[in-house]
Amino acid sequence: MIQPLLRVLLAGLVVLVLSLPGGAQEAEGPTDIPAFNTFADTAQATLATPTVSTAELDELRRQLTDWRAALLEAENVNADRIATLRSQIEALGPAPEEGATEPEEIAARRQQLNTELADAELPRVNATEAYNRADGLISEIDATIRARQTQALQERVPTPLNPAHWPTAASDFGEVAAIVREEISTNLSGDRIRDRLRDNAPRTLAIVAVGLLLLLRAPVWTDRLTDRIENRRRRRGRATLAFLVSLTQIALPVAGVMLFVLAFLSTGIPGETTAALLRTLIGFLATTFTALWLAGRLFPRDEKQPDTFSLTPERRRSARRTMIFTGVLAGLNIVLNMLVALDQVSPASHGVLLLPFHILLGLTYLQASRLIRAVRKTRAEETEDYSPSFLGRLVGLLGQALGLVAFAGPALAAAGYVNAAEWVMVPTALTMGLLALFVALQPPIRDAYALISDKSLDEADNALVPVLVNFVLVFAAAPALALIWGMRPTELLEVYARFAEGFSFGDTRITPSTIVTVIVVFLLILGLTRVLQSALKSTVLPRTKMDVGAQNALSSGIGYIGIAIAALLAVNAGGIDLTALAFILSALSVGIGFGLQNVVQNFVSGIILLIERPIGEGDWIEVGGNMGIVKSISVRSTTIETFDKQQLIVPNGDFISGTVTNWTRGSPLGRATITVGVAYGTDTRRVQSILHEIAASHPEVMTFPEPGVDFLGFGADSLDFRIRAMLYDVNHLLSVTTEIHHLIAERFAAENIEIPFAQRDLWLRNPEALAAAPKADAPKPEEAPRAQPKAESPSEPRDGDLAQQDNDGDR
Repeated sequence: MIQPLLRVLLAGLVVLVLSLPGGAQEAEGPTDIPAFNTFADTAQATLATPTVSTAELDELRRQLTDWRAALLEAENVNADRIATLRSQIEALGPAPEEGATEPEEIAARRQQLNTELADAELPRVNATEAYNRADGLISEIDATIRARQTQALQERVPTPLNPAHWPTAASDFGEVAAIVREEISTNLSGDRIRDRLRDNAPRTLAIVAVGLLLLLRAPVWTDRLTDRIENRRRRRGRATLAFLVSLTQIALPVAGVMLFVLAFLSTGIPGETTAALLRTLIGFLATTFTALWLAGRLFPRDEKQPDTFSLTPERRRSARRTMIFTGVLAGLNIVLNMLVALDQVSPASHGVLLLPFHILLGLTYLQASRLIRAVRKTRAEETEDYSPSFLGRLVGLLGQALGLVAFAGPALAAAGYVNAAEWVMVPTALTMGLLALFVALQPPIRDAYALISDKSLDEADNALVPVLVNFVLVFAAAPALALIWGMRPTELLEVYARFAEGFSFGDTRITPSTIVTVIVVFLLILGLTRVLQSALKSTVLPRTKMDVGAQNALSSGIGYIGIAIAALLAVNAGGIDLTALAFILSALSVGIGFGLQNVVQNFVSGIILLIERPIGEGDWIEVGGNMGIVKSISVRSTTIETFDKQQLIVPNGDFISGTVTNWTRGSPLGRATITVGVAYGTDTRRVQSILHEIAASHPEVMTFPEPGVDFLGFGADSLDFRIRAMLYDVNHLLSVTTEIHHLIAERFAAENIEIPFAQRDLWLRNPEALAAAPKADAPKPEEAPRAQPKAESPSEPRDGDLAQQDNDGDR
């Protein structure tokens, strides 16, 4: 796990160096194209040499990368001059067609400007050609190195299952041990080493003592401190603090090992081979302590503390042992790789040494796979509608992959494909560690968000920000994952270089800096627009005579204009040429017009509503059979709140193409119309007088124009009257109507005036025929009922039929 981290740090350091001024081979003036061509010829010859080493290819690639960066910068040479010359040529007008002529002075001037333009563009053309050559050479080097990596994976050593190779392996490793003993004994026999040991003994012993103390006791101390913090009452910040403190469980022991190794190396006793073995010891212990830390975070020893996957105590112990053993074996791989890289170890001994390692690691993977399957099966049995989360599905896929790798890796090692087996087995262990680290980061991320946002831990569990942070972590882990699975740092830097170079769009190159410039300018101008809108709405517009709807319309219009200006200025600041985009938009305009015609119609209608203001916020309107209060007007739709407190989203196109009734626009005045009927025989003039008196006495009814009472006519059941009363505020229409109805009922009851209701009289035509008709005998149970005769025509009624007439028909 240390090697990928070191690769990531190395890649970041190279990127930082390349980003500093002077990192590439470039000068203040144009790039020396002849010098590059000479270097490119040398690089081409070196690349054609079969015996060139991979290290030499990597160095050659680094130099070509520097040249390519310089050549990319050289493509912008004379950009301002070229733009000026082109504008001058355009000012002369279009060139004459074939066979046509133009004035001699203009022709001479055009030829002069074209010559100057060709001279100004020559450095850019040469730089572009050289850039393409450098890029091609880099691609050839990458292809060569990848071919060598593939060939290395296909290399096969003698099978370690052959017992004939075991004595050879034992002899080779015995020779390595003899070299280590000889180096130590030779160095100890020297007078300089004894004098150095005697002079530096106190300092060396002190460093060794500190190193051993950190190595042996620091994990215990930090573990106790972490448990004490985590066992306290669940509060915000505890998980984050415990996580930060727990990191010392890795840092302090590794620091102790480094002090111990440095102290031993400073004595001069170890030789070259011994020193290499001691350095691998740092990587071994660092990987081991990292596995111990991850196992403690995911599967705590204290059963009172919840683990990440809610396992039973027995399965928790099994998972913790599996993770620790995987880390120990991954660290042991660092030591084994150093041993097999020695010249004293033959290829046949490689397989013999690495086969037990791959078998143990395969058994560990098999145990982890079985544990994952058992947990998923138990949860599926306990829950009827079991649906695993994203993390659960990811762990399930990991379990299936571990089952395959557990058999594939040892099989490849047994067949002699040691490099292929290691490429499969070791990256799998490191990927498990990276995934475990991602899971271990979840509690402190949620806890830190709850602490920063001042929210509870339960609210932080369901918040969106921790999820977004996890997405960022996934993208950040992608380079480390690529390095784990064999991607070279130079290839990772190539991806970064391609991203930094951007892409060409017309005559403009879009780079990350261009995108950042566009975003920053757009957000800056948009922020200024929002400040202006806020100042207008809170300070300026309330002091004018404009109504609320006009104020909102003006504020919204300024917002849309600000967005348009921000987009144009941002694109201009980024130097993006929209000429190519104009052709694309013109080609898509027809499709957009048909597919988004309703959206465009509503948008235009919204602009019209904001300008003409036929309706405004707070108006009582009726549109499309829906009545309510306007709450907000946007560009696409308008929100209406009905009297039932329902929110209706009405497209703005309905307000332009349909009929809209605005009860309160312009003035709150409105008319209430109330109809009432009285029984026939009632004094109509008296009724008219009473109704006029009731309407005029209501405080919400205007005195001018005074209310009117109309005698509508003779209804089917009553004499009909209508009250017409103008109200000061039509918003009170329902309450006024209800109150007048109460007053009419009370006054009519006091005056003994009857309010009739509809009546109907039923009479029988020829009742004597109906009474004389004999009763039909009921059919016997065993007999089927006879078919009914066909109904007679309604125009020919029989005796006994019922007829219905209104009361006035009887009269």
